[in-house]
Amino acid sequence: MRIIKATIVLSGIFLAACQTLPTATSETSSNNIPTREPTIAASPEPVEAEAIVENQQPLADYQAPNTLGAQALEQEIIRLKYPDDLWARLRSQMQLDHDVHSRMEPHIAYYARHQGYIDRVSERSSRYIYHIMNEIEARGLPAELALLPIVESAYDAFAYSHGRASGLWQFIPSTGRAYGLEQDWWYDGRRDVIAATDAALTYLAKLNDQFDGDWMLALAAYNSGAGTVRRAQEAARSAGKSTDYWSLSLPRETRQYVPKLLALSAIIEDPESYGIELPSITDEPYFEVVDIAGQIDLAQVAQLSGVSTDEIYMLNPAFNRWATRPEGPHRILVPINHANQLREGLAQLPDNERLNWNRHVVKSGESLIVLAKKYNTTVDVIRDVNGITGNLIRVGEALMIPTASASEYRLSSESRLSANQEREREGNRVEYEVQAGDSFWLISQKYGVSSRSLAAWNNMAPGDTLRIGQKLVIWTTQQVAATTSDRTVTRRVSYTVRNGDSLSSIGQRFRVSVNQLREWNDDLGRYLQPGDRLTIHVNVTQ
Repeated sequence: MRIIKATIVLSGIFLAACQTLPTATSETSSNNIPTREPTIAASPEPVEAEAIVENQQPLADYQAPNTLGAQALEQEIIRLKYPDDLWARLRSQMQLDHDVHSRMEPHIAYYARHQGYIDRVSERSSRYIYHIMNEIEARGLPAELALLPIVESAYDAFAYSHGRASGLWQFIPSTGRAYGLEQDWWYDGRRDVIAATDAALTYLAKLNDQFDGDWMLALAAYNSGAGTVRRAQEAARSAGKSTDYWSLSLPRETRQYVPKLLALSAIIEDPESYGIELPSITDEPYFEVVDIAGQIDLAQVAQLSGVSTDEIYMLNPAFNRWATRPEGPHRILVPINHANQLREGLAQLPDNERLNWNRHVVKSGESLIVLAKKYNTTVDVIRDVNGITGNLIRVGEALMIPTASASEYRLSSESRLSANQEREREGNRVEYEVQAGDSFWLISQKYGVSSRSLAAWNNMAPGDTLRIGQKLVIWTTQQVAATTSDRTVTRRVSYTVRNGDSLSSIGQRFRVSVNQLREWNDDLGRYLQPGDRLTIHVNVTQ
């Protein structure tokens, strides 16, 4: 450790008993919350102060301003106190007021007690925060906004809330679409590091304009909606009260939201004062954007880049499946020192090797839906690749279908669901198949669990739509026996088609889907004939 000792002459500033240097052992408030040392008082007499600075440039080369205000001096001391890294850049561009409000205190106390949490979110942020800071800096926004993903998602790019919010910035589906974040089977733009960051900062800047430059109100509106904040202001105005953020009657979550961000900002500004050791993040880009020109298998990208498939998913969490989206965006984020390797690999890769292809000859009873499910793709992809304009395919017709080239994509949507469902929890594990008329509420009531827990165990939110035949995992404290009380008990039934029958009517009678009937009966023709025999797996406990 290199310790440099220097004398700085400060005109017009009085340094009383070295109280200007915050320490990790400072006094605490009545709530046992670490606080900063007292603010420096002004004095007409110039004095000398010794500053001990760790791992910084020699202070002999440092020229102090002739006159510093108390706040400016405190900021200067903090600047010299910590490494010249990304956190230092963030500190230098902070704009919000971090003076401790009573509603900040419990959050400061929590973060100050949980060094491990600070370590985890810092490590997660290291992939993304340089890009986010660049975007904030380019727009002249408060640097504290780079800490907002800690409050929103703990910097988890795959975070999904019970309110259906997704990604670092936790956009709900409707707001995401309003800001150009497309969401489909292949891709969820709410998790796109580039697109979602642009959308979030655009949205925040718009809210700040709507609330006349008041960032407290803009942040509250980001959490609960501008309408909620406006109504709270109107109620306060009618009651003769102030309409600033701290005075408004807002939803409980929103009342905690802004104090959490300010608490984090105060700690990041001067972590030592709160007993926190902030992991250093280099002020350098982590990733580079590479143009890929079209759809490509993500395992292929990983191989060409020389990095793991997991790393590709961590930088490109918007891609739900094993490949990029056919319609784009046709770009990939890779670690910066692997970008040229990927470009060179793509330049030498033949177009027909970007994806793995399977030649499938259509059999009797098969449909585009059946094939899409079998090969883990979509009907639209099969149509586009094979030039099909409708839904009609013919027996004996050969179709080319893109498929995954690797056996495992651990961070794809399916793999993340499987890992979550297989995770051990307290209680008895039940595998449940969704039936017609089911809802999260009905299922949760049957098994004595909450709708929110049931959804979370299956990577969903309570407001998400359930599909007939969907498999859910339930963890219940109830004793569940493999009897009629377990709705997943099924029996194989042979059914003879009668006059007037259709797959739809048979499915309704036995509470199964048309797709399931086709799956169970591979040799099924396009049209049912009286006398045809169908195999049906019936839930006998319904």
